[in-house]
Amino acid sequence: MKKTIYIILAIGMFFGCEDFEDWNVDETNPSSVPASYLVTNAEKNLFTTMTSTSVNYNIFKLFAQYWNETQYTDEVNYDIRGRDIGGNFFLYLYRDVLNDLQEAKRLIDEDITLSSSYKSTQSGVLEVLEVYTWHVLVDTYGNIPYTESLLGVDNLTPVYDDDSEIYNDLFARLDNAIVQLNADSESFGSADLIYNGSTAQWIKFANSLKLKMAVRISDYDQDMAQQLASEAVSQGVLTSNTDNASFPFETAPPNTNPVWTSLVQSGRNDFVVANTFVDIISPLNDPRASVFMDDNVFPYEGGIYGTGSSYTDFTHIGDAWHTPDLEGIILSYDEVQFLLAEAVERGLVSGNAESFYQEGIRASITYWGGAQEDIDAYLAQSEVAYNAGNWKESIGVQKYIALYGRGFEAWSTWRLLDYPNTFIRPVISGEPVPRRYLYGNDEGDVNSVNYEAASTAMGGDLKSSRVFWDIVGQGN
Repeated sequence: MKKTIYIILAIGMFFGCEDFEDWNVDETNPSSVPASYLVTNAEKNLFTTMTSTSVNYNIFKLFAQYWNETQYTDEVNYDIRGRDIGGNFFLYLYRDVLNDLQEAKRLIDEDITLSSSYKSTQSGVLEVLEVYTWHVLVDTYGNIPYTESLLGVDNLTPVYDDDSEIYNDLFARLDNAIVQLNADSESFGSADLIYNGSTAQWIKFANSLKLKMAVRISDYDQDMAQQLASEAVSQGVLTSNTDNASFPFETAPPNTNPVWTSLVQSGRNDFVVANTFVDIISPLNDPRASVFMDDNVFPYEGGIYGTGSSYTDFTHIGDAWHTPDLEGIILSYDEVQFLLAEAVERGLVSGNAESFYQEGIRASITYWGGAQEDIDAYLAQSEVAYNAGNWKESIGVQKYIALYGRGFEAWSTWRLLDYPNTFIRPVISGEPVPRRYLYGNDEGDVNSVNYEAASTAMGGDLKSSRVFWDIVGQGN
């Protein structure tokens, strides 16, 4: 017995003198990480979420009727509830992008080793990324949690803010971010996988985002849109394909393009090109057609949108989307050129709309490997020639082709312009293209009061309800 007591006392004395501070450290899961790591992670998660074709959260390529499902056709018939698509997309942007960006901001603000200039530039980059993410959420749902969001356990039932008021605040935040960005100071260096630390390119991105958002609200508030668009253009938008906001996915998992994951790594054959897209691009002798679509069936034949389509009998998605390291893009030079053409026609900025329109086409064909003679031949066609009398159709159709694969942006542009006007109702559901995502399936239970208020303000939590800039009679 004594021997046992002595052993216990000896152990107690040993551990009583021992400092345990270093014992309770999980070296494989650090309790804190550098801000640069969070930036890299947020960028990857943002591009993965926006690029993906997962039917669990991103079905924008189906909304844009680029692709059709082969066997399982719930999503192509706009079933958003079955997989809680609205809840998942909402979660991934809040949890995996905005939370990381907010934490990175906190770390930078508390870092006494950073110079004021360096701190300002890094904070500016984070703010631009946040504004981009917030604008996606507003454009997807309308009213969303904003002023009371990202508070964790301090507020588990945030209010939903008015979508137009959020946009107003985002414009103010974007202006502040542009001021914070110092072109003479690098931001995050190689940790920034979008622009590799180039502050000058972040400034162009910020101004281009401002232009895009200004065009979005032009039917809602023409005067405000004109002021914001003019400011954006005067301060400098994207000027070439090298300015594209792109992400360098890699050749090996887990950092591959998520479309490759769905089309190749999964071993499934879930998608073919939709007839709606084929019927638009095929008659135009478009040099990008052989990139966007495979020649397994020729002439191209798209699967009838909204119905099950045999994978072997219809046109497959092009080889580029079967490549693991195809870069992801969230904002591009060709897109900006089409935005400038639209801004001119809307009276927001001065310039030649036709020239911007043609440059948008030229930039897109160049990006996808087309030669100058391809561009000249394409632009020479009467079907492609700019029609100032119906500029919405000209811009809407050609921008839609240029945005191929970028479902969110194509769907958002369609909501604003009502072109292409050849979208069809899927045979099974017979529903029109949704105007918005539905809120998450559980939101009515876990945040019932605020959910009901938001739903009422939106005219109901319906696929037919509209975000504030999607004006009835302006477009469709």
